Amino acid sequence: MFVEHPQRVALHNEIHARPFGGVQSPARCSCIAFQAGEELDADVRDHFKGFCQRYSLTPPAPDQKYYEGQCDGFAVIWERHAEFTVYVFKRQAEFDHPFDDPVLNLIPEDWLATTPGQLLVGLHIAMDREDRSPDEISRLFDHNGLTGGRVMGGTAMVWTDFRLHGDGFGRILIRDQGLETLQAGRLIQRLKEIEVYRMMALLAFPLAHCATPKVSEIDTRLSVITAEMASKSHTDDEGALQKLTDLAAQTEEMAASLNYRFSAARAYYRIVQARLVELREDRIEGLQTITEFMERRLAPAMRTCQNIGDRLEVLSKRVARANNLLRTRVDILLEAQNRDLLASMDRRVKLQLRLQQTVEGLSVAAITYYAVGLLGYLFKAIKDAGVPINDRLATGIAVPVVLAAIWLSMRRIKNALHRDEG
Repeated sequence: MFVEHPQRVALHNEIHARPFGGVQSPARCSCIAFQAGEELDADVRDHFKGFCQRYSLTPPAPDQKYYEGQCDGFAVIWERHAEFTVYVFKRQAEFDHPFDDPVLNLIPEDWLATTPGQLLVGLHIAMDREDRSPDEISRLFDHNGLTGGRVMGGTAMVWTDFRLHGDGFGRILIRDQGLETLQAGRLIQRLKEIEVYRMMALLAFPLAHCATPKVSEIDTRLSVITAEMASKSHTDDEGALQKLTDLAAQTEEMAASLNYRFSAARAYYRIVQARLVELREDRIEGLQTITEFMERRLAPAMRTCQNIGDRLEVLSKRVARANNLLRTRVDILLEAQNRDLLASMDRRVKLQLRLQQTVEGLSVAAITYYAVGLLGYLFKAIKDAGVPINDRLATGIAVPVVLAAIWLSMRRIKNALHRDEG
């Protein structure tokens, strides 16, 4: 009846692409995220297929980016993103200590050791209904400074220290105070995404630090070049143009290498901010909220990246303006040189014309001389032949006639040449 768009079903189902599922207290999760770009996509999928074969699970389809399966005693969630892969192992069972014997211990070590990519996030999340004292909670986090708050409308309390512990993993403790099953799943998903996207956003921070001295160096060199250009004594425009071209190439190279990472950082940071809003966090007396912690620690790093990106963009525009100004000045100098050259050529043409006119007069006189000489021989021959003629008088009379004839002939030739040129 209708002509259906080929992507209609896929686009419609995209909104359900990564459902975390429900979780009931008590429960624990181990989350690991590996940076693995698209060039490792085949390896990532083959590696997870190996996991599915071990536990007799149906592997994800080639175009599938989210998978959840139930293994013996735990569940696995696999998420494939453009730059990273997330594995979540969750178990709903009673436990004595929230962070002893994590779910990750159930996963084969040989499979974990061959996971494609580089480990970026390691996180243990524990959720139960136990009402622990502040001292006990502090011991669970090795007495580190805690961050947390009441979330999801007061149905849960969350604590974390945003530190890596002895096993190399971070820790988050959740007290269930009336969470629905799906609510609990969404809360764990949001906390996991805050940590993963926070780390992905921070990948740009070291690059910004490394780029800072280079950007400052380019800025200084550009200032020196522009100062030289403004100096009246500066004459090496070709050298300045070469320096500006080199600066432009370096600036564009840096911008090209950093632009993707900075753009990705901004996108990840926006996701972190959105997930923080979704927590609906309220303060626990004496604790800094997770949102406040992020604004104090993550936001400055993102502003640093933004600042370097803005400086690079401004530098690129400044180099382009300086380049255009210098090229304009060089063009003006060339036009002045060309004008002087044309004026010099005009003077030379005029001199050549005068010289040509002089030579033409001499040429007429010379041709007349030889022509009259020939006529003189002719008149003498006629006289010797018995014709009564005064050869000298005839030669003298022939001079103005020959001169006029040659001059008129030269003039006709010149006029004919001018007509052909016109």
